[in-house]
Amino acid sequence: MDHGREVLDAERLDAALLELEDEIHWDAAPTLELAQRYERQARLLGDDLLVARARLSQVNMRMRAGDVADAAQRMWQLHQWAADNGARQLTARIHLIWAAIHRHLGDAAQSLEHAVRSVELLDDTATDFMQIWHRAKLADSLAFAGSMEPARERFAQAERLTVELDRPFLLLYVLNNYAYSEHAAGNFELAARVAEKLRALSAKHGYELDATVLDTIGAIEMSNGQYAAAERTMQASIEKYRSMRRHDADAMPEYLLNLARAQRGLGAYERAQASLDESRRLCTDRELGHFLVQTHQEQAELHAARGEFAEAYEAHKVFFAAYKVLQSSQREAQARTRQAMFETAEARQEAERFREQARRDPLTGLRNRRYLDEQLPRLIDNDPDLTVAIVDLDHFKRINDQLSHDVGDQVLVQVAKLLETELAVVSSDGFVARMGGEEFLIVLPGCPAARAGHEIDGIRQAVRAYDWAGITHGLPVTVSIGVAGVSEAESRTQPGLLSTADRNLYAAKHGGRDQVVCGVPGPDRSHSYRDRASAA
Repeated sequence: MDHGREVLDAERLDAALLELEDEIHWDAAPTLELAQRYERQARLLGDDLLVARARLSQVNMRMRAGDVADAAQRMWQLHQWAADNGARQLTARIHLIWAAIHRHLGDAAQSLEHAVRSVELLDDTATDFMQIWHRAKLADSLAFAGSMEPARERFAQAERLTVELDRPFLLLYVLNNYAYSEHAAGNFELAARVAEKLRALSAKHGYELDATVLDTIGAIEMSNGQYAAAERTMQASIEKYRSMRRHDADAMPEYLLNLARAQRGLGAYERAQASLDESRRLCTDRELGHFLVQTHQEQAELHAARGEFAEAYEAHKVFFAAYKVLQSSQREAQARTRQAMFETAEARQEAERFREQARRDPLTGLRNRRYLDEQLPRLIDNDPDLTVAIVDLDHFKRINDQLSHDVGDQVLVQVAKLLETELAVVSSDGFVARMGGEEFLIVLPGCPAARAGHEIDGIRQAVRAYDWAGITHGLPVTVSIGVAGVSEAESRTQPGLLSTADRNLYAAKHGGRDQVVCGVPGPDRSHSYRDRASAA
């Protein structure tokens, strides 16, 4: 059923996205279109996680279609959203695609780093596909980095998981990647043994080998000198590809090129030339520079095999010239991709800097009301021992009126420093925010109000004891503080908690200032802390 043309509820859209995520897709264009439809439906549902998953599927298909730079640019925002929202499974999938992007760029170290992270993030919530495929792709990255021994261990681990989780069809692709890796490393005999295992698995379960797997087997057969078998395998690969009606631009030219190589090895030069001509035509029509260079190289090899050495020399010159152009264009493409990644990372860092600035008070550098409104509700919900304290400067208007607003600002900055310094001594997890004007809020996680009252009174004393002469020229600076714990708030909400603390602050002000009041205000229910000599 074409889910993309239906209006799906959240549960069905989740299942449809899982089909995209947990299957290997070779045809990028229609899969990209389907993922775009899913994103539109997720937006209608208002489900940000489903939106992010649909967008990641699109990034994956863009990368598979060869648009690595665009894929890399789109990844940063997704990565940041997943990190901010604790989306562990999505983050694991993101690292898997990052690993593939860096393989495209030829950066083995970065590819391996992301592949390792994609496996480290797997937990009990990861799907069977993820448990298997992330380990197989880690093996790919290890092989790409030239570490074949640990790569073999990871391929073996992925293979065992396909048995334990009863996923024999996925084992086809694990073995395909393993065979390809051994072949790329020059271990042709070992690659052939893996290919035989692959064929045996196919026969046992009645699976038809697709064009990609047959192409891998054909290349291995050629490297082992089995040209007749390789020709049959490549012909089967081409026939299979045509029956699948896939649309990836470079598959058929590559398969025809490998067929030409097998036919040259057989000495079937006319068949080889026909296959090569068709491959070259497709490469030219589709502007496939990478494979076009390989057709020039194969043409030189074919001329030489026929004893046409002058023609071989001319073909080799064409190959060499095309190769230099290709190298240059590849370097430019890699540079553009890396620049795009750098610019995106730089923009992300700049956005993070602005985000941080927006949550800081410009005068004191403390957290501001916006930060408080974002963080305090979560703390109230999760911490039954949370305590807050509203701190208000006593007679602050007198400082502004008798001295100046500039002096008032200096006092606010110094009070902020004292509050932060003293709080750090009693609570490593706490923070101070400026609520506005001369009012601050101290937040103490995991500190019941009874204990917090004593700790905060020490902070009050530190403010009074500071040598203010250099700033206020003799005018005293003291603070009154109202303390409230979550357990005693009139409601377990931010307004309820702050309202209770504010009433205690009111009691501190009317009780003589320069004191701390905690507990629910009322007859015999509040307790104040004050040095007798400091009454204002």
